[in-house]
Amino acid sequence: MADLKDSYPVQVADYAVTNNLTQEPAFRWWVPFVLKKRERILKKVKSKYWSTSHKYGLELPKSVAQALAIDKRTGTDFWRKAIEKEIRNVFPAFEFIEDDSAQVPPGYGFVDTYFVFDIKMDLTRKARLVARGSMTEATKEETFASVVSRDTVRLFFLLAALNDLELLSCDIQNAYLAAPNKEKVWTKFTDQLGPEYNGKRAIIAKALYGLRSSGRSFRDYLASNLREMGFVSSKADPDLWMRGALKPNGDKIYEYVISYVDDLVFQGIDPKGFMDSLGQRFTLKPGSIKEPDTYLGVDVKKFRIPNSDDPDKVRWAFESTSYVKKAVADLEKELEEADLKLLPNAKTPLGSGYRPELDLSPELGSKQLNYYQGLVGVLRWICEIGRIDILMPVSLMSRYLVSARQGHLEQVFHIFAYLKHHPRSTMVFDDTIPTFRGERFVKCDWSEFYPEASEAIPGNMPTPRGKEVTMSCFVDADHAGCRETRRSHSGIMIFVNRAPILWFSKRQNTVEASTYGSELLAMRLSIEMIEGLRYKLRMMGVPLSEECAVFCDNSAVVTNARPESTLKKKHAAINFHRVREAIAAGTIKVAKENTLTNLADILTKLMPGNMMKELLENILW
Repeated sequence: MADLKDSYPVQVADYAVTNNLTQEPAFRWWVPFVLKKRERILKKVKSKYWSTSHKYGLELPKSVAQALAIDKRTGTDFWRKAIEKEIRNVFPAFEFIEDDSAQVPPGYGFVDTYFVFDIKMDLTRKARLVARGSMTEATKEETFASVVSRDTVRLFFLLAALNDLELLSCDIQNAYLAAPNKEKVWTKFTDQLGPEYNGKRAIIAKALYGLRSSGRSFRDYLASNLREMGFVSSKADPDLWMRGALKPNGDKIYEYVISYVDDLVFQGIDPKGFMDSLGQRFTLKPGSIKEPDTYLGVDVKKFRIPNSDDPDKVRWAFESTSYVKKAVADLEKELEEADLKLLPNAKTPLGSGYRPELDLSPELGSKQLNYYQGLVGVLRWICEIGRIDILMPVSLMSRYLVSARQGHLEQVFHIFAYLKHHPRSTMVFDDTIPTFRGERFVKCDWSEFYPEASEAIPGNMPTPRGKEVTMSCFVDADHAGCRETRRSHSGIMIFVNRAPILWFSKRQNTVEASTYGSELLAMRLSIEMIEGLRYKLRMMGVPLSEECAVFCDNSAVVTNARPESTLKKKHAAINFHRVREAIAAGTIKVAKENTLTNLADILTKLMPGNMMKELLENILW
């Protein structure tokens, strides 16, 4: 609670007021104190924007008058055109009170509106008219707006190849302004819309950017329109929408839509027909209706697997090269100003033999710490978009976001140097079904040990359609890997068919006395992730062919997954029975994997470059 109060004081105070917690001991004196400082806190949050005078070498205005003055001084009209474009787009959001003597309807609160300005990477000027939502009180209505999860996005692209469906993406123009405003607010204009509207009052009828509930209003409005088009929201991910369809050959499949705020991607039989229908309900950005080439910062492309059984078949792939190169270039530009450079030839993400927990270099100051946190945030997103090779090092460096040292910052630079030396990687969502030798999995009779064990099948899941998928998982643990606490590190990699969908690398919460204990704990964590993903697949209407094949390189764990074994370490009883019951229920089957070929080793150990490359060749292209 103390960390939440320090990091998000305004949000926590608003939550306490909304949920009638102000008289609880933790909030009684603190909430009034924070609310008195609200404006000062918000000004501090916005100070970065107001102190930024240039971007990409171009002057960034802070008001309409300043923007027009820049145009006049430079002999251009870029900012004027950006402002005029925004006014045309936002004008329908207002219901003007024509009679100057008329009163504002009762129950409506006042908010300011103002322009914010930005410059895109292609140097396009951007102007946005926003409301000062902080002037309104926190509402009791839910304002949270969800977005599609990353593993759902990966499954989405995998299923497109699996069922031979076409994709089209689009971007909704001025998305929030399409939705009705849920808040009762009005504003008074000065120079925002031009001199003819100076002093005019208006009701804000649409979900203007900046209002507290605008995100949720648009999400609800989009949901109602998709429902009218025959889609239903998946209960496993509310931002995945699905509807039954019939292919020309008679195969029953599901058509899907994924939404990330105003970015939508559709897969189905007639993508153009879907876009035409959506275009009748929303204004779609010109040129945005196309096969997806970027999504959430990652390049999306078609990929043909060489030397496969069907080399002409198209799969979808994520390529992080563009994002990685830009992140490295931005860092090098900043380092150049400080007369520093990245290492010229970093072959591994971290320096040889480096252990962050043993680093005793001086602690970073507040500004340097903030800079360190920003760099780690960039690296964590690079991991999310497919660079599994740096997940373990980034996990280690993330432990020190609160109290990083100079040596930690240098090693973060080392990770960027490695990315500069190895910028290219492609994650292919291969729908090919892997084959595993049946003799590796020992079939056992569990009826005497767990007579009622069965996999939890959702009773409300949709009827399975389309082709079957199979799951596989690689599990590993680095016993006592942390030299400071002797906690182990878990690594889990889950595939659907041959597509990597989930990856996990994290220090364990307990100290285990043996390798067996740490490996068993990692196995239990993998089962929870597997069960969650199997639930999601079922709620997406995807048929599962068999239990998930789990590969572990610890012989004791594999042996204890059979009925003839006995539990010798009582402290591991929960993990022990959790694993065995999952096998009895038909959720997983376990096999021994050689340590040298266990793909999860990448997520638990800092290994030499040649060893890491050999394992990565089985995951990335």
